[in-house]
Amino acid sequence: MASSSLPLSADPTYFARQELALWVHERLCAEYGAPFRFFSSKDPLSELISSLLSHRTRNQDSHRAYQQLRARFPTWDEVRDAPTAEVEEAISPCTWPEQKAPRLQQVLREVGQRCGGPCNLEFLAALPIPEARAWLEQLPGVGRKTSAAVLLFSTLRLPAMPVDSHHHRVAQRLGLIGPKVGEAAAHALLEALLPLGWDAQQVYDHHEALMFHGQKCCYFHTPACGRCVVLSRCPFGQARVNT
Repeated sequence: MASSSLPLSADPTYFARQELALWVHERLCAEYGAPFRFFSSKDPLSELISSLLSHRTRNQDSHRAYQQLRARFPTWDEVRDAPTAEVEEAISPCTWPEQKAPRLQQVLREVGQRCGGPCNLEFLAALPIPEARAWLEQLPGVGRKTSAAVLLFSTLRLPAMPVDSHHHRVAQRLGLIGPKVGEAAAHALLEALLPLGWDAQQVYDHHEALMFHGQKCCYFHTPACGRCVVLSRCPFGQARVNT
């Protein structure tokens, strides 16, 4: 698993934050029933397209858009070569289909050009994770979250950790990252807190546990701090319950 390039000696809080991250991991995994079953069995190219459709879109809507796209165009070559208006129509359940349709086609063209022909992205499994992520992040619209999602969620099952809005919120409230650290910057900082030897299942469990906690307890508005299993070590929660 990739880790942050920040020297540990440069951050006096690192070891305390790492200990807290692992303590939180244990409690949230127990609370939500880890190990979690991987929700996706898509190949990496299909996972990439699915992830791009999911940007700023509810899961049920992005899933419907993906299913409609696959039903209309059985292969990614057909999506790449179709009239853009038809791709836009197929993905209409997701947000901004008029932007995502040409973007998907651009990504598929660039993947083909960079691979020198048909490409299923399976070759990423042979690269070190930082290199695999860098390859993906050169594609239009692919950032840290998407590159990690492709490597972890797809059949590649590589231990790269995505950070979604729920994961980010929980980590910030616990003090694992600073209050002004955005989601993009949070990836390297939070991944660096995890043991280097963790496999894909452990990284997936960590992400899912923090995400579930954000969805089921640590809400954006009115978090349920009174029933939080990590309240004793949460500065945000302690400030709420003691005021």
